[in-house]
Amino acid sequence: MTPMTEDTVRPATVRPSAPGPGPDGAAPRLGWTLVVPVKPLAEAKSRLAALGALRPRLALAFALDTVAAALACPTVERVLVVGRDPRATGALRALGATVLDDEPGDGLNPALSHGSGAAHRLHPHSPVATLSADLPALRPAELARVLAAALPHGRAFLADTPGTGTVLLAGPPGVPLRPAFGPGSRRRHAAGGAAELRLPDVPSVRRDVDTPEDLADALRLGLGPATGALLRSSMLLPMQATAFTFDPTTRSGSVLLDDGTPVPFDAPAFDAGGLRLLRPGQRLRIRTTGEGAARRVTFLTLPTFPDPESA
Repeated sequence: MTPMTEDTVRPATVRPSAPGPGPDGAAPRLGWTLVVPVKPLAEAKSRLAALGALRPRLALAFALDTVAAALACPTVERVLVVGRDPRATGALRALGATVLDDEPGDGLNPALSHGSGAAHRLHPHSPVATLSADLPALRPAELARVLAAALPHGRAFLADTPGTGTVLLAGPPGVPLRPAFGPGSRRRHAAGGAAELRLPDVPSVRRDVDTPEDLADALRLGLGPATGALLRSSMLLPMQATAFTFDPTTRSGSVLLDDGTPVPFDAPAFDAGGLRLLRPGQRLRIRTTGEGAARRVTFLTLPTFPDPESA
């Protein structure tokens, strides 16, 4: 087996793992290394099987939103993804994550032990935490609060929303994490000596998604861009926009998507929604077709009006 070195698991352009001095000689900032396990997409999220072919795509979207939010967290120095699904690892590497092959190939806890062990060896000055890959509503500021609360402890964990599982297990530099994830992991981590973090204001970190009910709860918190876009494109999440222009003579105009992109509509699209007039600034529920410059609105109505296709 090739010896594990910095270059075997991450690009050559890396930030140094040793902490540097802070401003004006202050104490050095300890950037966290987060270890995120990613299952093969074909095997992930089995309790969302009712969604059919959308299930593996959702698993990837969850991971993309989780890793993107983690990388945006101000106290996270790097994210180490442990997995071997080429589609998932390629997409996560493109976000800026480091990818480590799941050499054990023997389930979640061996993968996490492998990843956290590599993190300790490659970045010995960095505190390390494992983070679930299915947190599509994750907010960087909430994650920062959890990591700050974990830092004073030898080992610490955060329970999931139901209070029986674990979404994050953390430890200071050099301390083995001894992961015990799976059903009932909250009890096992506590029994193993890890301190439980009891924070009331971090719902996006606790909200992992295994079931349709979990996904609905994450939607209430606010989904990340990858998951939100996938659900909208699959018509599982209504797409909304803002009326931008309207000509009552031709019954045509345009809307602005929430990212500011203008998309035109014609008279048949306007007539399909049962509207009589439209004023700029109104919020609308829409359907579209096409991509890029060819994208067009095919249906628009008020959010409170019915959509025949979803009835």
